This record gives sequence, structure tokens and C-alpha cells, in this order.
Amino acid sequence: MKNTIESLPDHLRKYVVEQNYSRYTSEDQAVWRYIMKQLKSYLKIHAHSAYLDGLEKTGITSEKIPEISEMDKKLKEFGWSAIPISGFIPPAAFMEFQSLGILPIASDIRTIDHIHYTPAPDIVHESAGHAPILIDPAFSEYLRSYASVAKKAIFSCEDLELYVAIRDLSDIKENPNSTDAEILEQEKRLQAISENMRYKSEAALLARMNWWTAEYGLIGPLSKPKIFGAGLLSSIGEARSCLKSDVEKIPLTLKCIDFAYDITEKQPQLFVAETFTTLKDVLEDLANTMAFRKGGVFGLEKAKESKTENTVQLGNGLQISGVLDSFQLNAENEPTFIKFSGPVQLCFKDSQLENHGTAYHAQGYSTPLGPIKGLSKNTDSLTAEDLESVGIKNGKEVNLEFESGITLKGTVLSSLIHDQKAILVSFENCSVKNKDEVLFDPSWGIFDMAFGESIPSVYGGPADRKAYGDTVDFEAKIIPNRQLSTEEKNLHQFYLDVRSLREDSANNDVKLNRLNQFVSDFKESYRGHWLLGIELLEIAYLVAAPENMIKNILSDLEQIKEDDPGMALYIEDGIRLANEH
Repeated sequence: MKNTIESLPDHLRKYVVEQNYSRYTSEDQAVWRYIMKQLKSYLKIHAHSAYLDGLEKTGITSEKIPEISEMDKKLKEFGWSAIPISGFIPPAAFMEFQSLGILPIASDIRTIDHIHYTPAPDIVHESAGHAPILIDPAFSEYLRSYASVAKKAIFSCEDLELYVAIRDLSDIKENPNSTDAEILEQEKRLQAISENMRYKSEAALLARMNWWTAEYGLIGPLSKPKIFGAGLLSSIGEARSCLKSDVEKIPLTLKCIDFAYDITEKQPQLFVAETFTTLKDVLEDLANTMAFRKGGVFGLEKAKESKTENTVQLGNGLQISGVLDSFQLNAENEPTFIKFSGPVQLCFKDSQLENHGTAYHAQGYSTPLGPIKGLSKNTDSLTAEDLESVGIKNGKEVNLEFESGITLKGTVLSSLIHDQKAILVSFENCSVKNKDEVLFDPSWGIFDMAFGESIPSVYGGPADRKAYGDTVDFEAKIIPNRQLSTEEKNLHQFYLDVRSLREDSANNDVKLNRLNQFVSDFKESYRGHWLLGIELLEIAYLVAAPENMIKNILSDLEQIKEDDPGMALYIEDGIRLANEH
């Protein structure tokens, strides 16, 4: 995994954390084992055929929480890698990881209180949910393609506020020192942001597609589909309910993005892809509606509406990244002037141009666009010779008039040529006007004018992400180890002792004697801990314990069900599989 981390772009490394395997308690290991045993029993029949094979081939066993470094080695055989991350990371970063063929895995594990489902990212969801299906080449290709498209999606400022609120709530809930009042305050903040979204951004629509495919997708015939979505593959409750007749099954088309979802509620409908190729086809349909494909005024409107950092790419390849503040159009609805608020970077082929980064353009950037009078060529493809033909030479004062009516007067400082195309010229003592409207005043400093007529692409985020810097504040959260009480330490030790007994190679008579003592200890000190009871019942069946001992354990579990009805289903599930080895 060291090589995987070292190969990351610098701006992605900050999201990587140490898995710290020693943090997992013996109860955590028991939770993992219970979940995986339940999932495998059900999903061997109802999941896509790659699932069981995929668990084994990606280094995931039922017996212990996986080590992400081992998963990384296994996934490399399928063109993927794995790294541990800090819970909720920015969506754009998550997509960039996946577009690079890296599966980001949140290494925390859900507590026993949330054993069937948690909305927060955890190692059950990320590893047992996402990893197994990656061995299927068609799905693997789809996920990478999706990530590449999603990386281009335009986020709204509310999307980013929502992400921060979700992340903060998750962090507060994980922190053992948080109070109920702090959690409630964050929940109210999240609700307020959710209720005040201005519109559905491209990123929000991409999130819906991801939800109905990679997270909650079904595949195969509509009458008898199989499960492949990670959200279903990592939640036994959701996996069971999703195939019931009361959940509507709809053939997957682009219309799936018209359906909102609630991560806290059971989904009333799910979408069924005929094959994994269907996913790619629907993704292509969605990509064709997006600003990075359509560009032009459509793209400018999307960028302006978002109030976030985006990139406008001109026909000559120049990329302008920042928050689009405004733009002007001519009578033919063609862009004639664009203006960004700072900070702004100028790039070519995704690399920041020298001396044109966010420090230099800290206050923003603007430029006229379109045909220049006296030039017969499209300004997307001007050469150095074309510039000289209208007097653009270093040290020379020029007067330019655009077909739009915008005028420029200034002294040429320098011009920038890339791939034999003129992309930029810098002026001093420069004024730019549109009739009486002052677009740039000489007192504002150097004016860097871009050449270009067409806008083939507008997309989310800066062109050179590393050079631009963070667009979302992020600091990897290190959740402090909770100080365990003496009672909790004893409980975890008992879990460990029970596990050791199950794995012991001693003969059954020796194990039976120890089991008898453990059953007494369970009844006396740990009777309310149902998962311990399930583990003891498994061992009892394993060593062919006397019927009265098995009945004794079952009686204790029945009592827990009566005392805590909320645990009844989990206990019944555990009892049902206790005799399967």
C-alpha cells in the first residue's frame, strides 16, 4: 500500500489515514463476523455471481476485519488499489480516487447498536460492499467511467455546505466526548441546509445515479433481479427487503435521476440494469446533458448558477478556473465577455501557466471573447503571425475592436503561444470598454487577454487542482480512542476469550469444559450481550455440546429478546445460522 500512497497526487494524500488495526476491539471483530456470516448466507443466492468469488479474491474473509494493505495487494490483480481514508471526504476527491482506480475505504466500523445499517461510511460498506464486484471487468470499467464523469460535474455552493454538514455530523457522532446537545445542533444544521437547496446541480444528479446503481443497483431480469449495489451488499436488512414485491422494480434509464433518495429510509423503488453495459449506456446519456460536454452559453449558465469554482475551456485550449461572476452575450447569443471573481488560475492541458496562478489573479480575471475586426481567422486558432498582422508586438501600443463592439487600447508586454496557437497576450496601460461601460481600467494593473471564440467545455473544479489549492476546507479527523471502563474492558476480554475458544485446535472434550464455564460466566455477568450468546451457541454446536447446554443458551437469548425487542430480529438471525459451519 506504500506504493499506492506514494503514487497519489499530492493534493489527495491528505485524505489518507492509517488504518490502525489495533483500534478494533474484540467486539468489533465479532460484529464484523456476524454481519459477514449473515450477508454471505443470503447473498450467495441473491447477489450478482461475482459477489462470493469477489470477497475471496479481494482479501475479505468472514472471520476478521480486513487489513486494507492486504486488500490493496489483492485488488492490484484487477487493476485497482485501496487506501484507508478519513470517513467522509469531499465528493470531488472521492471521485478522483476512483477515476485513478483507487478504492477509498473508511476504516471505522459500525457499532453493535447499528449492526444492520449505518449511513456513515464504514469498512463493512466500503470493503464488503464495493470491493467484491470490482472483479467483474464490465462493472469495474463502469465505476471508473462514472468517476471520470462525476469529477467533471458542477457542484453548487449548497452541495458543498451539505457535504461539510454531513461530515461534521458524522465526526461529532463518532467522537465519544460529544454531547446529545451538540449532536442535535448539527442535525438541525444539516436539515436546514437540506431544505434550502436552490436547485439540483449536476453533482446532485450524478449522486442520484450513483445511488441507484453502484449503491442500490439491481441487475438481471426485471422479474428476478440480483443485487450488486454496495449499500445493499453491506446491509442484511436492506438486502432482504429490497427484493420483496412491495419495492417497485424499474428498468434502469436516465429517468433514474428524477428520483430523489433518503439515506435514512427504506427505498420505495429500485432500478434494474439489464447488464453492466446498461450502466455505461445510461452514464453516457447523462454525460451528454452536462456542461463539460455541451459547453457554450449552457455551460456558462451552469457555472454562474453554481457560485463555486469551475473551469471554462476555450477553443484554443486555454482553461480559466475560478468562480464565474458574469458574462455578456451578443445578439446571436454568443459569449463576448466573461468575468471571474478571485482567486483564478489560467491553465493549458491541465497545467497552470507560469505566473498565472491564484496568487497573481487573486482579485479575479476577465477577458473579451469573439472575433476581432481586421482578423479573418477564428480567434481559437490564431498564430504568432496573425497577431503581428494586427500590430500585436511587444512594446507596441495597439487598438483592438471586437465584432461585439468591445474595444481595447494598451501597450503589448508579451504574448503566449502554445501548440502553435496564440492563447494569451498581456497589456500594460490598458483600458477595455463596451461602449460607456468600463470593463478594465489602466489603474487596475496588467491586463491578460485570452483569445477565443468557442467554449467547448465548462466543468467543475479547477483545471490544475494541485496548483489551485483546496476548494473545500478539509482536515483528516483523528477520533480519539474512547477510554474504556473496567466493565467494558472485561467485556472485550470475554469476547476475545470466546473467540480463542472457537479457534482453539484442542479436542472437543477440552473445549467443552471451557465452554461450560463460559456459559456460566455469560449468564452471570454478560447476559444482556446478545452477540456473545450467539457466539457461545455457535461453539456449542461446533463441539457437539449436550442438548441441555444448548437449550440453556437459547433460553438466555430468548430472555434477551423479551427484555429488548429491538434486538429480536438480530438474535433470531444469529440463532438461524449458529449451526452452519
